Amino acid sequence: MIESLDHLVLTVRDIDATVKFYTALGMEYRELDHGRRALHFGRQKFNLHIAGREFEPKAALAMPGTADLCFLVDCEITAVGAKLAEIGVTPLLGPVKRDGAQGPMLSIYCRDPDGNLVELSRPI
Repeated sequence: MIESLDHLVLTVRDIDATVKFYTALGMEYRELDHGRRALHFGRQKFNLHIAGREFEPKAALAMPGTADLCFLVDCEITAVGAKLAEIGVTPLLGPVKRDGAQGPMLSIYCRDPDGNLVELSRPI
């Protein structure tokens, strides 16, 4: 029945810091109707909710820093490390080999401004 992912909601402390981090990695920021804000990438998006001012309905425990995300990248994994250094982000781990939904990949791990774990991966 489930075919694909349309969007996820990230609860954040600081929209500007979140937008700066993810747009540096290639996402596109958009302001939507009714004050909603989102980051678009490929055919998916993150809706951004400010902690304490979430849109209803929301997750039972919507909190910054509770996500563990993995993104596929369209460049060599060495370029990912260079981009992270350029934006002042120190990797936690990697590159390391992992098994993703689509097969083996090389991954670099870091944290976004809210402390969410972000895995940036290149299929091999």
